[in-house]
Amino acid sequence: MSTQVDNPNDLPDKTGVYIMKDARDNVIYIGKSVSLKKRVKSYFKEYHDSLKTKIMMGQFQSLEYIITDTEKEALILEANLIKKYRPTYNVRLKDDKRYPYIKITREKFPRILITRNISSDGSHYFGPFTDAGSVKKTVKFVKSLFKIRDCKRMDGPCLNSQIDLCHAPCAGQITKADYKKLIDSIDLFFQGRYSKVIEILDEEMHVAAKNQEFERAAVIRDQIESIHDVMEHQNVAFNNNINQDIIAGSYDKKMACMVVFSVREGKITGKDDFLMAGVENTSPEDILSAFIKQYYANPRYVPGEIILQHIIKEEKLIKDWLSDIREDTVEIIVPHDGVKFKLIRMAAKNADIIKNQKKQVKNALLDLKKYLKLPKIPQNIEGFDVSNISGKSAVGSMVSFQNANPKKSRYRKYRLETPGPDDYGMMRELLTRRYEKLLRENEDLPDLILVDGGKGQLKIAVEVLKSLNLNMIPVIGLAKEFEHIFIPQMNEPIILPHNSQALFLLQRIRDEAHRFAVSYHRNIRSKEIDYSQLDEILGVGPKRKINLLRHFGDIESIKKAEVNDLMQVKGMNKKVAQKIYNYFNNI
Repeated sequence: MSTQVDNPNDLPDKTGVYIMKDARDNVIYIGKSVSLKKRVKSYFKEYHDSLKTKIMMGQFQSLEYIITDTEKEALILEANLIKKYRPTYNVRLKDDKRYPYIKITREKFPRILITRNISSDGSHYFGPFTDAGSVKKTVKFVKSLFKIRDCKRMDGPCLNSQIDLCHAPCAGQITKADYKKLIDSIDLFFQGRYSKVIEILDEEMHVAAKNQEFERAAVIRDQIESIHDVMEHQNVAFNNNINQDIIAGSYDKKMACMVVFSVREGKITGKDDFLMAGVENTSPEDILSAFIKQYYANPRYVPGEIILQHIIKEEKLIKDWLSDIREDTVEIIVPHDGVKFKLIRMAAKNADIIKNQKKQVKNALLDLKKYLKLPKIPQNIEGFDVSNISGKSAVGSMVSFQNANPKKSRYRKYRLETPGPDDYGMMRELLTRRYEKLLRENEDLPDLILVDGGKGQLKIAVEVLKSLNLNMIPVIGLAKEFEHIFIPQMNEPIILPHNSQALFLLQRIRDEAHRFAVSYHRNIRSKEIDYSQLDEILGVGPKRKINLLRHFGDIESIKKAEVNDLMQVKGMNKKVAQKIYNYFNNI
C-alpha cells in the first residue's frame, strides 16, 4: 500500500518505489531507489540537466511511495506499476496491451486460448506476441497435434472427438495424469524446447510399443514427425543448442524500436518488435534497460543467455531477478565480435527498418491530417467500392485500415440489392447498410471515410452520413483518373504531391477496396456459372452457359429474353434458343 507525502524531506531513507502525480492525480512518473529520500530530493534542485525532467517537474503536484524489503523487489514493483499506469515520462513499451498472449488455463483438463488480457487466475501465459496471425497458426497446430480439448463445457463427446481432434476427457477417454503429460509437453513446445518434447514423446512411444499399444505408439510417432517438420522449417541455425534472446534497438530523439530474436536450441524460432514511448532525451542504454525490465515482467520464458546491444545499468540486479524467474542462472552478454555480435547487428538492422517504416506511416497520417484539415490523426480509415457488370451481380466492399495497415478482420462485403446500372444508388445502399449496423452495434466510428470516385460519389456519402446524424465523420472521394481528392464544401479538388506518403496511403486503401469488391464479385459470378437452371436445358453445355451469362449478365435477364435476343449470343443456334425460351416460359 502506498503512502503519500507533501515534502520530499519526509521520505524514509529506505529502498522502495516512488510515484509522482500531476494536479489531476494522474501518474506521470514512477521510479525506484535504494534511498527514496536521496533520489526524490534530486528532482527538487533549481536546475535540471534534462529538459524532460524540467518539464515533468513543472507538472508535478503530489508524491506517493511504497517501501520494499530489497532492491530486487523494488525493480519488479517498478516494472509492474509502469505497465499498469503507463506514466507519460517513463520510457515504456508502447501499446503492449494490444498484443496477444497464449494462455494455458488452470482447469482439471486445461485448454489453450489466445487472449489479450492477463488475469490472476493461476493460468500459464506466454507472450506477448506481435504477430497475431502466427500465434493463431501455432495454437491451431498444437491443438491438433496434442488433441487438447477446445470446448468450454465438458458435457459429452463433441465433433472434435469424433474426427479425432480431441482425446475426449469429458468421456473418460484419457486420464488426468496422461492429459497433464500432454500439457507439460505443450508448455515445453511454447518455450521452443522442441528436442526435450521429442525426448519425452520418444520415451512414451517406446513404452507404448513395449506394452503392445501399437495404435498409441503410431500416434506419438506422428507427433514426433510433426515437431521435426517444425524444427526443419526454422530458417537460421547455429552450431550450438543454447537458448538465447537477442535484443537490439534503433533509436532517435523521438522514437525507439526494439527487436527480439528468440533462439531456441540453436535455431531462430521467432522475431518480435516493439515501439517504446517516452524516449525523448534518454540514452540507448537506459531505453534498453527499461525495455528488458518491462519485457520480462510479462509472463514469458527466460532463456539461459540474453545477448544485448549495450551494457546496461543494474546488470547484476537484473541478472539476479531473471535468474529467479528462470530458476536457474541467466547470463547477460554484450558481444564485440563473433556469431553473437553478428546476431546483434542483424537485430539492430531489423529495428532500423521497422522504425523507418513506422516513421513513414506516422508521417503519412500526419500529412493527411494537415492536407485534409482533419480534427485528429486518422488512425482508423474505412474505404468503400462497388463492383458490377452492367448493373448485374452488384456487390460492395468495405476495408478498414488502422494506423495505415489493413485490418482484415474488420473487412466487410455486401451483396447489393439496388437494381443497376446505378453506381450512385449502389454506393448509397452500401454506406447506409454499413453505418446503420455500426450504430446498432455501437462500434467505434472511423476517423476518415474514403469512397472510390469523385464529386458524385462524395455527394452520396455526405447525404447518407447526414441522414444518420454521422456528418461529424470526415469523408473524401478519390478520383482515379488524376488522383484528385474531393472534400465536401470545396469545388476544387486537393492535389497532393505525386511522391506524397499521404497520397500513397489513400491509393493503397482505394485499391484494396477495389480488389476486395472485384474478388467478391468474381466469386459470385463463378458460383452462378458453376450451377444454374441452364444446366437442365438440353443443348446448353458449359460453353453456351458461359456465353449466355457473359452476354446477359445473370439468369434473370436470360429468363426475360426473346428468342431473337438469345440468338445474338455467341455460338447460339435457333433450335437451342427456342428450347431456352420455352423452358423459362413453361411452353
